[in-house]
Amino acid sequence: MSMMNTGDILETIEMFTQDNLDVRTVTMGISLLDCIDPDPKKACEKIYNKITTKATDLVPAVEHISAEYGIPIINKRISVTPIAMLLGACPDADPVDFAKALDAAGKKVGVNFVGGYTALVHKGFSAGDRRLIESIPRALTETDIVCSSVNIGATKAGLNMDAIKLMGEAVKKASELTADRQCIGAAKLVVFCNAPEDNPFMAGAFHGPGEPDCEIHVGVSGPGAVRAALAKLPKDAPIDEVAELVKRTAFKITRVGQLVANLASKALGVPAGIIDLSLAPTPAVGDSVANILEEMGLETCGCCGTTACLALLNDAVKKGGVMASNHVGGLSGAFIPVSEDDGMIHAAECGCLTIEKLEAMTAVCSVGIDMVIIPGDTTPAVISALIADEAAIGMVNSKTTAVRVIPAIGRKAGEILDFGGLLGYGPIMPVNQRDPSVFINRGGRLPAPMQSLKN
Repeated sequence: MSMMNTGDILETIEMFTQDNLDVRTVTMGISLLDCIDPDPKKACEKIYNKITTKATDLVPAVEHISAEYGIPIINKRISVTPIAMLLGACPDADPVDFAKALDAAGKKVGVNFVGGYTALVHKGFSAGDRRLIESIPRALTETDIVCSSVNIGATKAGLNMDAIKLMGEAVKKASELTADRQCIGAAKLVVFCNAPEDNPFMAGAFHGPGEPDCEIHVGVSGPGAVRAALAKLPKDAPIDEVAELVKRTAFKITRVGQLVANLASKALGVPAGIIDLSLAPTPAVGDSVANILEEMGLETCGCCGTTACLALLNDAVKKGGVMASNHVGGLSGAFIPVSEDDGMIHAAECGCLTIEKLEAMTAVCSVGIDMVIIPGDTTPAVISALIADEAAIGMVNSKTTAVRVIPAIGRKAGEILDFGGLLGYGPIMPVNQRDPSVFINRGGRLPAPMQSLKN
């Protein structure tokens, strides 16, 4: 029996043509564990060769699917094994050489981004981890399409406060080294708690050690389609009808992602991994998570009621999506990246949306403080403390949270930083600059919560 009737198909076509629905990314995950070598030059050669072999047909295959089925597919990406795991075998290597190998391989096969310049240090540092973290600012400065992520906490492990201190410093340095390019380095760096191993979205994608040798993940989008569906609902409709409509719309969006995953898997001879059904906004007018919340009845995103509406949205998206695919994974929910969301930008510009409100919203959304531009004179200690706050929310609530903030070097709150493209632009948001350095400098490991003892 067909999962969709004719009316559903026509409605989905309308989502493509009028409501900015797209498949945001097809991401190929590639294990580099068989590229480990004590000779760093040989390791980099193996990395380049494996990526360019496995992904040689990725871009043409995805572009063929897009053209044949009329489905907009915006990005083609690669995620790889956390590079820190390879660095452990060659203690004298310059980690940036590995980043350059990723960059060269990604450019060779024509993808938009390569994720996996990553370290997993939620319980402590192993060989290679600290060197990779300290090299991140330089790696992001000396490459173009490489993205970096570090997992500093987990519900089962607590928070690695030594790593959090290092990451505050890395974020600030990445902005400083790319100040002449709109501080783009920090926009390619995300700090996680409870990072998923199968996330297809950048900058946080990496291919976890529990994943197969190679697989295809698909990240769908569609906030514009959800907003358009809600716009047709009467303003006095009960809130459970709102949730039901979001759920049905998320089902249709996810079926599109499942179709693309199956087609790409068959074309490339690589197993399909997961469908990440996150609502990922763009700077385009109407393609906004903030606008969905406003369609539910809020005057402006950020006002009282925002967290409740976002909780409804996130839950309904997950419920609808999980019925449409056997393998839902990644982040899956609603993203709230400020500079990438037209409605969020407006709410921040008018002062209705603050960092404190964003922090509350991250307790119920799929990620965290994302693409938030902060004053350039914000200290590394303040950035570390912001990371610690956000990670604590993820740790206690057994969910993924993340921080991707961009210190706008030489600029102050209220000014604008413009990245262009999908990264968008945004106002520089004020941050509480009171000094948390004594807390951050203590180091050690913030203990895991009681719920970590659940079986």
